[in-house]
Amino acid sequence: MRYVIAILALAGAVVSGLALQVHYTVATTPCSINEKWDCGVVNHSSYSLLFGIPVALIGMVGYLGLAWLALARQRAVLALAALAGLAFALYLAHVERDILGAWCLYCVISLAAIALITFMGFIWLIVDASQRRSRRW
Repeated sequence: MRYVIAILALAGAVVSGLALQVHYTVATTPCSINEKWDCGVVNHSSYSLLFGIPVALIGMVGYLGLAWLALARQRAVLALAALAGLAFALYLAHVERDILGAWCLYCVISLAAIALITFMGFIWLIVDASQRRSRRW
């Protein structure tokens, strides 16, 4: 399971990298589909920065950290870190839907990735805990 989580995390890092590219470009992006689906609107908004750091860069670093935690078998830390990432991604989805009125395709893919990583991380943690308990008996 750790390899699947690590691959999902690497995919999340790639998607975040694409969003970061949009953040720094002024050209029309491939994900600018219509007024409701426009990565440029999202990635150029004031919400695309957190303390002056692009949110997409924070996502890249976070996903790489999750990949490392998965490969290092740090189940509990991974589950908690993924949960924090999911909470932040849900906040950003709220900003996209309720404040900006536009969605970023890369951000939605990232939300799906972090949701899967969180779910799998907690399943991995629960399965590991039950296996440890059964070994004691």
